[in-house]
Amino acid sequence: MSDHPALKSIGVGVNGDEGKAVPQAFTISGADFLKDEALFEEHFGPVAIHVIAEDVAELLKIAEQIPGQLTTSIWANKADVAEFGGLFNILEEKAGRLMINNMPTGVEVTHAMLHGGPYPATTDSRSTSVGSQAIYRYTRPVCFQNFPQELLPPELQNDNPLQIWRKVDGELSKDKIA
Repeated sequence: MSDHPALKSIGVGVNGDEGKAVPQAFTISGADFLKDEALFEEHFGPVAIHVIAEDVAELLKIAEQIPGQLTTSIWANKADVAEFGGLFNILEEKAGRLMINNMPTGVEVTHAMLHGGPYPATTDSRSTSVGSQAIYRYTRPVCFQNFPQELLPPELQNDNPLQIWRKVDGELSKDKIA
């Protein structure tokens, strides 16, 4: 990427750990960015491309043309937020995680974490790859209606033989169901 003629390096980090990627940051004009779809691809690792749009129309055109991303960082002050509301509406459809004046950090398995996005960032945007909702990537809902207890999986039996936490009537419980 660093050999792309339109990219201008604005910083290269120092990394003393052999085999690890060196952080890099680049800048490019919006017009040059729009000319090369290879630049639209998401890059993993410590690299950032700061795309500088000439005006609002170019900014919105860039946002409309980029494909799905896991994350998108927007650098803006209060006046920018008020002026560029349309940008946020476009990017909401493009990324699974939007940040204002922030860089994506590592991911953590918490209820609030989402790390997915529209294709091609993920092939199934109904779930996330991390966070408590990630389990839905590997599940297929099945309903057991009017089944006798002995035919239900142990996780669903009223006696809770596995003593697991379950949600019963909207509340977490390990209790048996009467």
